[in-house]
Amino acid sequence: MKTAILLLEDGRTFNGTAFGATGETTGEVCFNTGMTGYQEILTDPSYCRQIVTMTTPHIGNYGVNPDDMESERIQVAGFIIREETEIPSNPRAKQSIGDYLREHNIVGIQEIDTRALVRHIRKEGAMNGIISTEDDDIDSLATKLRAAPSMEGLDLCMEVTSKQTHRWNGSHSGDSNQWKVAAIDYGIKHNILRLLEKQGCEIMVFPADVEAGEILDMNPDGIFLSNGPGDPAAVTYAIDTLKKLLGKRPIFGICLGHQLLALALGARTFKLKFGHRGINHPVQNLASETVEITCQNHGFAVDGDTMPAGVEITHMNLNDNTVEGLRCTDIPAFSVQYHPEASPGPHDSHYLFNQFISMMKDFQK
Repeated sequence: MKTAILLLEDGRTFNGTAFGATGETTGEVCFNTGMTGYQEILTDPSYCRQIVTMTTPHIGNYGVNPDDMESERIQVAGFIIREETEIPSNPRAKQSIGDYLREHNIVGIQEIDTRALVRHIRKEGAMNGIISTEDDDIDSLATKLRAAPSMEGLDLCMEVTSKQTHRWNGSHSGDSNQWKVAAIDYGIKHNILRLLEKQGCEIMVFPADVEAGEILDMNPDGIFLSNGPGDPAAVTYAIDTLKKLLGKRPIFGICLGHQLLALALGARTFKLKFGHRGINHPVQNLASETVEITCQNHGFAVDGDTMPAGVEITHMNLNDNTVEGLRCTDIPAFSVQYHPEASPGPHDSHYLFNQFISMMKDFQK
């Protein structure tokens, strides 16, 4: 098999073999602890410009298929695994994961010690890296790596957002669609749209740089703020738009949408050392005192010490006590940091979509 090398910006190297397409790729190296859901991870727009390391040793066991894509294409910059399962065992599988990556020209590396890599990232923090199957000269690779931008200060929403306003393809007119929802696409996942539709929502998807006036011209019953990649503080146009929408309609945000809502309300965000990425993160609902097992994918978080008056923290991460949810006390708006659509992941947090529907009902009274 063709050899490959991973070089991190601090000089640490890992040697392995090529996996997927051949060539070179750069991005922020992070890790996901999920045992399943690799196809949803690959196609999640929140992973734009990131090289994802899977901590589970064997990846590809059940293959890939068109139904499990969370966007129209693979979004990761690169993929790192311990070992590929070349022959999947699942009747739904249409191709192997290696063929899938080659088809989409995604460079990866396998046969490295992913445990050592994850320990290194946990100790030193997420950092940029380069995977190459063509160049094994460390000085040459280091030069290329220095040209890669840092995730901090990087706005990636316009790389993954919808190019124009459109109705969600799964939506249809009729009595079952009684709630008109404007979904702002910062990197939205398909299962979010499916769950909103299941709750009786007719969804219009707007690009990330939409103006507040265009949203209000639709006269929606509610506004949904999606997940997405990059540094929330760099998405200044979205923050400005949300400031104009606060209080005008009920707002529900997740992931990047949660961070943008917090910034619009006056809070601040910061970069986590190595982020939260997996499908088993414990989060406490402070109101009910229950614990939800959640799906997460984010490298930034809201600073709870900067929460303004009129905003309360509703959920906390039990691993590191970071903010996982907020609610406005004087206007109809709430958000969570995690991915309640759970694709992949547990379904503990599906109640939040019901909460959004209830908020829209109350707003109409």
